[in-house]
Amino acid sequence: MRTSGVSHDTALLRRLNTRATLQVLRQGGAQTLTQLARAAGLSRQTAEVAIADLTERGLAEEAAPTEGGAGRPARRFRFRAEAGHVVGVDIGPRRIFAMLADLNGDVLTERRLDVDEHLPAAERLALAEQAATACAADVSRGGVWAATAGTSGVVDRSGRVSVSHLIPGWTGLDLGGQVGRWFDCPGFAANDANLAALAEHWRGSARHVDDMVYVLSGYRAGHGLMLDGRLRAGRTGSAGELGRLPLVGWEDMSVVLARDGRDAEEVFEAARAGEERALAVVDRLAYGLARGASALVLVVDPELVVVGGGFSRAGELLLGPMRTHLAGMCLNPPEVALSTFGEESIALGGVRMALDHVERERLDL
Repeated sequence: MRTSGVSHDTALLRRLNTRATLQVLRQGGAQTLTQLARAAGLSRQTAEVAIADLTERGLAEEAAPTEGGAGRPARRFRFRAEAGHVVGVDIGPRRIFAMLADLNGDVLTERRLDVDEHLPAAERLALAEQAATACAADVSRGGVWAATAGTSGVVDRSGRVSVSHLIPGWTGLDLGGQVGRWFDCPGFAANDANLAALAEHWRGSARHVDDMVYVLSGYRAGHGLMLDGRLRAGRTGSAGELGRLPLVGWEDMSVVLARDGRDAEEVFEAARAGEERALAVVDRLAYGLARGASALVLVVDPELVVVGGGFSRAGELLLGPMRTHLAGMCLNPPEVALSTFGEESIALGGVRMALDHVERERLDL
């Protein structure tokens, strides 16, 4: 029994050492064994064993020697980000946007398709698969290890769309399962605004804060919520579906624009030129977004509100009046910032969610 316990402890220690070495290797680029050992807090011999483990798993390899200098250069090792890949795909009412990234989360290829909002579910799924697999077809080595789809509506923890009013035939769809079958890998699905929030917290406007509200602006509106650095979707995935509350005003966007008789781009262009009627419409849109955001701000008191989606292309033209309205609605209004990624944030958030799974289950991080 004692021998078995010692063996288990030794295996656990070796696993922890390999994990520490991998973390350093991913963060610091190509490094010598001495550099890796120092950064990971290990002996050089232990780091060498860890590198051997990672090389056997295909996650590390010896890097090309640096040029110049006298004598034989020290061996350097690098993380093989190309050993595997992840896919994120945004499946919306009017467009499909897919991207493929390596194990560092660096996007390698993208595909975009415009679709009819009335397209049946089966055809929409077929086009989404076409876009996603086309991204992966460009990869010469390393398959897809995980994939995530973002979409409008309520998506539960299993990746099933429980409620969708905007996409025909979407309610009840096991979207996460569908995406996984495209690549024979773990598949996930989440609400589009939630994935956008994840992207902004990872590499965007919210990367330096732990508590934030993401506002998806456009003809449809939604939100994503990060608290303590974690995405919060609620028990059933419907947390913050404020569009169901008539008094909030998030469903007013299409009504406001229909009343004006112009689409959003035309209104924003006219407002930039100083047209008073267009400026009034922009102010009304900003008021609706502020009113919806205020309901969340008053409850969770976040550090930041990030505005993304189609209307975010208006920039400060929209954010300026939104800040003014939000200040009048909240006791301690947070900072309001523009999305870093705009309409790409949903697919990028899908990449991050898929990468989270890979890091937990295959990289042991």
